[in-house]
Amino acid sequence: MKTVSSLKTKILGTGDDSKMIIIRIIAGLIFISEGILKYKQAQWMGPGRFTEIGFSHPFFWAYFTGGIEILCGTLVLTGLITRLASIPLLIVMITAFFETKIPIIETSGIWAFLHEYTTDFALTLLLVFLLIHGGGKWSADRKYFR
Repeated sequence: MKTVSSLKTKILGTGDDSKMIIIRIIAGLIFISEGILKYKQAQWMGPGRFTEIGFSHPFFWAYFTGGIEILCGTLVLTGLITRLASIPLLIVMITAFFETKIPIIETSGIWAFLHEYTTDFALTLLLVFLLIHGGGKWSADRKYFR
């Protein structure tokens, strides 16, 4: 029984670092806004973009991804199940890396790729940091899962 409690604490618990809120605000707001854009700018960010990339069923994938970004971005922003919410967002980032960033190397070269990937790289590292450290002092995780 202690093992289950210990595992729960490792997954849902968090430290008392008050600076984690800055990382949560950055990552959460970026994902929430990107998720909303998939609905509001359908041709540019939603199904139109997913069609351009070559996804089959672009409407499903665009709106599914947008929903994941809004939901998990909100969880990250509030610091509720922060570690678990970071995982689907990391999957979104990894998929974007392979589907949209790697092809840039072939078409435009390494320098264009490095330029285009800077924000995604930083966001991915923020998610890894949240996955490792949790939501921090001012999070719902800290309040509910001490």
